Amino acid sequence: MRRGAKVAVVGTACAVLLGGAGYGAYNILSAFGGGDGIGVMAASPDDPLEAEDVEEASSAFFAAWEKGDGSAAAAVTDDEASAGALLTGMAEEGGVGKVRITPGKARGTTVPFSVKATVSVDGKSEPLAWDSELTVVRGRTTAKPLVDWEPTVVHPQLKAGDTLVAGPSDVPAVELVDRDGKVLDAEKHPSLGPVLDELRERYGEAAGGSPSLELVIRHTEPDTPDTTLVTLAKGKAGTIRTTLSADVQAAAEKAVGKYPESSVVALKPSTGEVLAVANHRSDGFNAAFQGRLAPGSTMKIVTAAMLIEKGVTAMNRPAPCPPGATWQSQTFHNAPGVTENEGANLADSFARSCNTAFVKLIDEVDDESLTGVAQERFGLGRDDWKTGIVSFDGSVPPSGGPDRAANAIGQGQVQLSPLNVASITATAKTGVFKQPFLVPAKADGRKFATARGLAPAVSAQLRQMMYLTATQGSGRAAMAGLGGDIGAKTGSAEVDGQELPNSWFTGYRGDVAAAAVAQQGGRGGEAAGPVVAAVLRAAG
Repeated sequence: MRRGAKVAVVGTACAVLLGGAGYGAYNILSAFGGGDGIGVMAASPDDPLEAEDVEEASSAFFAAWEKGDGSAAAAVTDDEASAGALLTGMAEEGGVGKVRITPGKARGTTVPFSVKATVSVDGKSEPLAWDSELTVVRGRTTAKPLVDWEPTVVHPQLKAGDTLVAGPSDVPAVELVDRDGKVLDAEKHPSLGPVLDELRERYGEAAGGSPSLELVIRHTEPDTPDTTLVTLAKGKAGTIRTTLSADVQAAAEKAVGKYPESSVVALKPSTGEVLAVANHRSDGFNAAFQGRLAPGSTMKIVTAAMLIEKGVTAMNRPAPCPPGATWQSQTFHNAPGVTENEGANLADSFARSCNTAFVKLIDEVDDESLTGVAQERFGLGRDDWKTGIVSFDGSVPPSGGPDRAANAIGQGQVQLSPLNVASITATAKTGVFKQPFLVPAKADGRKFATARGLAPAVSAQLRQMMYLTATQGSGRAAMAGLGGDIGAKTGSAEVDGQELPNSWFTGYRGDVAAAAVAQQGGRGGEAAGPVVAAVLRAAG
């Protein structure tokens, strides 16, 4: 609500009582004893109430409220300060007038009632109707029949500390649309809800449009949105255009819905535009953009680029795959089903996701080699991505000891999100790093992160190895039926305390790259693979 909006405070003990105490006292006594102000009251607060007591107290309260006399109505309650602040505020500040109350049949000391009123703000008026109820009790100090005050007496959605606010809405309505102008909302795309909320918060004021004129309940509970009671004039919605594709997003949400704790991101390698971001999680966390997990063998895309760039090996040069390999006193093994092949070249070991081949080659580089390639070629781990919402840029720290080898196969200290892995695949596909983004830079003038990208020879070899993986290697089953320019890499990341590893998969088809993780999903092709394939298929 803009500065200067009208506010009525609920339940504020220190509220200034409006109206003279004399009028309030006279009104109460008149209700109970007639015009001479002398009435017969029960001797004890614990004495039972008679039907006429309930009738007289509730009628006095209703009559004063209908007249717009908040202080007089409050005087017939057991909390004059709180009741007076709200009732007077409703009329004078909330714009609620012409109140008409229809009592229902009392149920003991409880009286249900219906309210019809008119809300008037800035020359605009609208009717408002609601149902509520009150209970009559004896005052603890006076023993008089009084309305037991609760904010719900005025409206059933009010709670202690809430305020009634009448005027222009805080921020104009904001409509988010996809790359083709299709409206995006949380009803059609449930996992997008937190993403859309963040985009509205960041870009809503610059989206254009005009605010609505409304009466709302502003709640004191943290993160609880306002409750609109009536809109007197609709505002014009502003528009935020995103890079998302409604069709690809729908496919992504359907795909992750089949696997608990799973996330996926799809983007265009040629531009970095994010086409879909979907999560299926019990905690609502946007793990697709903010997750920090060991990426398993999907990291071998970066490691292979490093080995080729440093001249350690090449796709057609030797990269033997023994059953085990030891580095700095730690022995590494291959995942079940990966057979040894001492005559393998790098392309073979990459396609079959052989861990030991990469571990055996790691002594040809130093502790900072992988970090350097990750940062300078793939744009990872520099904390400079500006995607349009909160995101994690990945972490590939320099590591010595056994972690140098563990990092090379996506374990150790490496942490990535599906967004990071999709970007890695995009860079491998084109040879050029394009920082991923959800909202174009012109929306707020931010500058995208840059990186050197890959030498043409390195990128060409990565594409050939990823094609081999998708058509003959560990990604073959998941990518079946997807023709054309395709590539893939599987991954499974062991996590202490988990029965099954986290399932990772990344792939591309034409100008779409995608990456997914399914926590405790097993091997890469078993859970994450079908998710990525479904998204690539939907993207055409």
